[in-house]
Formats: sequence, structure tokens, C-alpha cells
Amino acid sequence: MKTILICHEDSIIDKEALTGWLASFSELVGIVILHEKNERKFKRVKREIKRVGIFRFLDVMLFRFYYKMFLAKADTLWEAEKVAEIIKKYGKIENVSTLITHSPNSVEAENFIKEKNADIVIARCKVILNRRIFTLANIGTFVMHPGICPEYRNAHGCFWALANGDNEKVGMSLLKIDEGVDTGPIYEYFTYNFDSLNESHIKIQTKVVTENLDKIELKLQEIAEGKAEKIDVNGRESGVWGHPWMSKYISWKRQARREKNENK
Repeated sequence: MKTILICHEDSIIDKEALTGWLASFSELVGIVILHEKNERKFKRVKREIKRVGIFRFLDVMLFRFYYKMFLAKADTLWEAEKVAEIIKKYGKIENVSTLITHSPNSVEAENFIKEKNADIVIARCKVILNRRIFTLANIGTFVMHPGICPEYRNAHGCFWALANGDNEKVGMSLLKIDEGVDTGPIYEYFTYNFDSLNESHIKIQTKVVTENLDKIELKLQEIAEGKAEKIDVNGRESGVWGHPWMSKYISWKRQARREKNENK
């Protein structure tokens, strides 16, 4: 099974750790590293303002400021430890054919993926892939979506499940990309015994992947062998979520604290 990984340049977990994991059970034939242009980031901001309005967007920005000031340092230290742990287990891969581009939908990315003739592409990125890209892999292009679909589609699904007190829906969906936003066939859900009070949403949405790498490997092998069954989601609610709000973060942590005190 030949694989390609698409990831952002600032994702150390993906670039340094998941590459070794992929190479441990497949032939990793390429890595596409995304160096986004500022204009794409601005478009993302404009899209979020249009979706939630300027006042709610201030709620979004307040949480980003809070996370950067009070949570990011601890998460970065934890991430470095987790990367070292994964590398120790699976090894570190070097000299893999790598493309650095501004978008997974660029002509350069398209030609790179075509040339490698991969069976499976793992897209670890925030960009919606064009059909001409996600159909290039022989078996398909898959995402490890940080949220249980279809209830928690789009960005930050783990955060919104936590903020809504929907703890049974905190996890990751392994799904195949189609033309919708996280609407493709789902092959498995993954979670772990998370700490709602003391862990950040970033740590939780990362750990739903890193704590389940062996299980994800088995599921990808089943998919490659044509043995994996799709999960039936007919009749379930579908929700599209955006960026975290400071107001929702406060209510989430208050509820988590209440629950912990009640369980003492």
C-alpha cells in the first residue's frame, strides 16, 4: 500500500511523527507540506465573520488570545514529548520525496500526487480539496476529522462536543473525502479517556489521533484490502461548526468542574 501525507508546515505531530507511523506499515511515497499564503488566511477570517457575524467573531478572537496567552505553552511542551514518544516507537523517516506548496489544490500538488501513484492519501489539512485532487489516489483520500460526524462536521468538532456537554461524541472520524464538508463515508470512530477539565481542546483533538495509531493502522489496512465496512449514519443529525468561542469555553470548563465535584 503506497501512501502520501498532506499536512501543514507548522504541524510537528504530522511532519515529525505521523510520517514514521505511516512508513511503519505502508510505503510512504511522498509528503505534501503546505505553506499557506496570507491571503488564504484572510479569506478564512472573512468567511468566519460572514458565518457568525462581527460580534461573535470577537468572541472567537478573544478565545484565540486566551489560548495563546494561557494554554499554548503547555500544549506545545506536551506535543514535543508526544512527538518524541511516537518517533521512539515507529522511528523517524528521512529522505522521503517532499513537495512544499501553498495549497493541496495547486497544480504542483496535483502533479506530485499523480506521479507517486499512491493508493491512499491522508489529508491532515484545513483546506477543502478539489475533486481533481481527492480522486487521484487509487483507493481514496482520507481525513482524520477531529469530531464525530455527522453531528460535528467542519472545524473543531471536539471543542463543540465538549462545549455542548456531548461527551459521547468527543472523538475522531476516519472518513473518505467526497465533495461535501466531512460528508464522505465514515469507516470508524476513535476516542480515549479524555480529561474534560484539565485538557485543552487542542490536546484532546490531537490525542484522539495519537492514542489510537495502532487501531487506525488496522482500519486503513482493512480499507486497502476492501474489507472495511462503512458506518450507517442515516437518520442522524448533521451539524456544521466553526471556530471556538471564549464564552463557550468558559461554560464548558464550568460544567466540567461541576461534574468533577459531583463525582468526588
